[in-house]
Amino acid sequence: MPDEHRVVIVGGGFGGLAAARALRRARVRVTLVDRRNFHLFQPLLYQVATGALSPANIAAPLRAVLKGQPNAEVLLGEVVGFDVAARRVRLAGGLDLGYDTLIVASGSHHHYFGHEEWAPLAPGLKTVEDATEIRSRVLLAFERAERERGRSPRRLRSYLTFVIVGGGPTGIELAGALAEVSRHTLQKDFRAIDPTKAQIVLVEAGERLLPAYPESLSESARKTLRRLGVKVATGCAVTSVESDGVTVRRGERLIRIPARTVLWAAGVAGSDLGRLLAAEASAALDRAGRVVVEPDLTVSGHPELLVIGDLAHCRDAQGKPLPGVAPVAMQQGVYAARLIRRRLQGRVPAPFRYRDYGAMATIGRAAAVADIGPLHFSGFPAWLAWLFVHLMKLVEFQNRVLVLFQWMWSYVTWNRSARLITGAPPPAGSAMMIPRGRGTAVQEGGETMTNAAQEAEAGATGALDTLDHVALLVKDVAAAVGWYTRTFRCRVIYQDETWAMLSFRNARLALMTPGRHPSHIAFPRGDAARFGPLEAHRDGIRSIYLTDGDGNSIEVMEVASLSSARESGG
Repeated sequence: MPDEHRVVIVGGGFGGLAAARALRRARVRVTLVDRRNFHLFQPLLYQVATGALSPANIAAPLRAVLKGQPNAEVLLGEVVGFDVAARRVRLAGGLDLGYDTLIVASGSHHHYFGHEEWAPLAPGLKTVEDATEIRSRVLLAFERAERERGRSPRRLRSYLTFVIVGGGPTGIELAGALAEVSRHTLQKDFRAIDPTKAQIVLVEAGERLLPAYPESLSESARKTLRRLGVKVATGCAVTSVESDGVTVRRGERLIRIPARTVLWAAGVAGSDLGRLLAAEASAALDRAGRVVVEPDLTVSGHPELLVIGDLAHCRDAQGKPLPGVAPVAMQQGVYAARLIRRRLQGRVPAPFRYRDYGAMATIGRAAAVADIGPLHFSGFPAWLAWLFVHLMKLVEFQNRVLVLFQWMWSYVTWNRSARLITGAPPPAGSAMMIPRGRGTAVQEGGETMTNAAQEAEAGATGALDTLDHVALLVKDVAAAVGWYTRTFRCRVIYQDETWAMLSFRNARLALMTPGRHPSHIAFPRGDAARFGPLEAHRDGIRSIYLTDGDGNSIEVMEVASLSSARESGG
C-alpha cells in the first residue's frame, strides 16, 4: 500500500532482527539492509574459533528468518551514507532507500585504543571470518611447532604460547576453550611436540577479571582458569604487539611475552556508520564512537532516527551507560518497534527501560559463572544455565538441534570436530610481511627492515614492480581459462633460477612466498598487496606457471621480459 509507513533497518544483528520481527503485525513496510545475508549468534563465535562448532551452526539466513513475514523484505547491500534532510539511506552501487523511520543497528567493531597497527597481529572476534582466522592461527601454531622438531627451543615455546588480551567474558571463554584444546583435544594428535605444554596467558589491564561481575564470581573465574592451566596476568596493560610477542606494563615494569599467536578481546567501538550518521544529523559521539541517544533511543532533534544496540550510547536509570551485549540490543529492538506502533496510533511512548535479567560467562567444561539478580553462583549449575539460555536464544530450531548434538558429543569425547585450517595461510619461514609499528615491517622470522631501507634497496622509486605486472597478467589469464573463482598458485621463474610463488583466491592475490632471492618481500593488507624491492629482476622472468588444486597446470608465458608480454597481451 502506498500510504504504509516505511521503516528501514540497517543491520541484521540482535537489535535489527528483533525490531523487524516485532513489527510483523504493524501496518508498516519493513526493509532490512545488511551487507551479510545471515544473522550471526555472536556469543558462540568463540566456539567456532576453537573448533567446537561450524559457522553454519550459529548463523541463520535473514531471508529464511523473515520469509513468513509479508511486510518485511531483506536487501543485501552496504550502507555508505545518509541524507537525513531527504530521509534517504544511500547504498553502495547508487541505490537509495526512502524511509519514514530509520533504525540504525550496525553494531560495533574491534577497538585497539589508538593502535590500529595491532589489528593484523591480534585479531578480534566479531565476525565469522574473525573466528575462522583465529581457528587457523591457533591450529597453525601447533603445526609449525611440530615442524621445529627440536631445532629452536625458543621458537618452539613462542609457537606454543597463546596470549589473549582482555579479561571480559570473551577473553575468559577463549582462554578456557584454548586450554581444553591443548590439554585434551590435541593431546595425542602430534608426535614431535606435547600440546599439553602449551601456555595460555590471559592479560587484563584491570585488577580483576570480569570487572562487571561481582568480585566473588571474578575470583571463581580466576581459580577455574588457573585449574585449567591458564596463566592470568591482571594489572597488565599492553604497550606493544609484535609478530613474535607482546609487551605489557605492570606498574613500572615492562614485561615481554614471546608468543606467535595473540588474540584481542579487550574492547569494541561503534561501527563506522555511527560517525556518518553523527555528521549528517549533528549527533554527539562518545569516546567509543557510539551515538548518544535520547531516553526513547532517538537522535536529538530527529525523532525519525533511532539508534540501538552496540552503536547506541544509552544510559540506565542510574545514569550508567548500558553494556554492549545481546540482551540490551534485543530489548532495544523490541522497544523501537513498540515506539513506531504507538506513534502510528497517536500515542506517546514511555522512555526505554532496560530490564537486566543477569549475565553469564562460561569458562570451560562444566564451569561457568552466573550473575542473575540476587543470585551469584558458579560451577556446574551455572554451566547448565548458560547452556540452556544460549541454546534457546539461537534463532532457528535446526541450529538448536545441531548445536545440542555437537555439545553432547564434545562433552563425551572431548573432540572438536571443526578443527579446520582454512584460507591461504603463509608457510613457516616465509617472508610474508606484517606491520610492526609505524615506518617498519617485520619478517615472520623476526628480522626487521625499515621502510627507508626497503626503498633504498628497491632502487628507483615509482618504478612498476615485476610481480605487480604478474598479478595483472595472471588475473587476465585466470578469467580467460575459467579459473577466476578458483584457488590456484602462480610460480614465477627468473633467468637466474630464483623464483617466487603467488597464491590467488577468487582472482585476488592472497599470498606471496619468496624463492632464493632476498629481495622478494610481500606486504599484504586486506585485498590489496604491494611488492618490493624487485628491480633486480625487472626484465629477468623466464616463465610463469599456474597450477590449481586439482593439479591442472598452465604455462602462461616463456619470454625474457614481462613488459613485452603485457604489451602483446600475454
